[in-house]
Amino acid sequence: MDFVLTVVEQGLIYGILALGVYITYKILDFPDLTVDGSFPLGAAVTAALITRGVNPYLTLPISFLAGAAAGICTGLIHVKCKVRDLLSGIIIMTALYTINLEIAGTNNVPLFSKDTMFKNAALSGLFGEKIPAYVKLLLILAVVLISKILLDLYLKTKSGYLLRAVGDNDNLVTSLAKDKGNVKILGLAIANGLVALGGCVFCQEQRVFDISSGTGSMVIGLASVIIGTALFKKIPKVKTTTAVFIGAILYKGCVALAIKFFEPQAMKLITAALFLLILVISMDRKRKVKSHA
Repeated sequence: MDFVLTVVEQGLIYGILALGVYITYKILDFPDLTVDGSFPLGAAVTAALITRGVNPYLTLPISFLAGAAAGICTGLIHVKCKVRDLLSGIIIMTALYTINLEIAGTNNVPLFSKDTMFKNAALSGLFGEKIPAYVKLLLILAVVLISKILLDLYLKTKSGYLLRAVGDNDNLVTSLAKDKGNVKILGLAIANGLVALGGCVFCQEQRVFDISSGTGSMVIGLASVIIGTALFKKIPKVKTTTAVFIGAILYKGCVALAIKFFEPQAMKLITAALFLLILVISMDRKRKVKSHA
C-alpha cells in the first residue's frame, strides 16, 4: 500500500511539471529545455525561504513567480534576440544552475527540522504528532486540482485561445493584430511557473533541496504528456490536462517497478529505454492514423 501511495504522490507532483511541459510541447510546439533548470529553481527558492522561517504555503506562489521569470527570460532570448527555441532553453537552463546554487547557498539543503506544507504546527494541532499518510496525498491533490482548474479556465479565455493559435497557426495571431512573440513569452512564463511549482512541492515532500533534482525533468514531463495523450486521445470526456496527470502516475509507476526489480544504478538506463519505447509506440500510432486517413 505504501508503494502505491508513494507512486501516486510522486506521479501527481511530476504531473504539475508535466502540465508545464504540455504547454510548451503540445500547445506552443516549443522544445523548452529551461524545464531542467526551472524545476530545481522552484526547489531552491523553497529551501531558501523555509530555512529563513517563511510560511511553507507562501513558497508555492513565490516559486511559481520565480519559474515564470525564468520562462520570460527564455522567451525574450528567443523572441527579441532571435535565438533558436532549443538554444534559448539551453542558455537559461545553464544559467539557472548557478542561480539555483546562489539562491540555496549550497548544492544540498536538508529541511528535516523545518516546517513544510506536509509537516507543521497547524497540521500537528489538527492530527497530533503523527500526521496520517493520507494528509500528504490530500495536500498534493489540492495543489494539483488548483493548478489544473486554473489552467483549464485560462485556456478558455481569449488569451488562452491565442496561446493555442500560436502553436497551430501563428499567422492567425498576427492577422488578429496581436504580437505572437508576446503570446509565446506569456506561454513560456506560465509553463515554467508550473514546473517551478512542481519543484516546490517536490522539495517539501522530499524534505531536502538537491541541485541535481532537475536532471531528466524534461524527459519525465514529455513521457507523461505522451503517455497521457496517447491513452486518452479517443476519449473526449477526459481533458488533456487530466490525461497528463494520469500519464505522470503511470510513468512513475513503471519506473518504480523497474527500480524494484533491478539495481538502483540502472535507473537512468531503464528511464531512457522506457522513454524510447513510449516514443516508438506514439510514432506507430501516428503512422496508423495517417495510413487510415
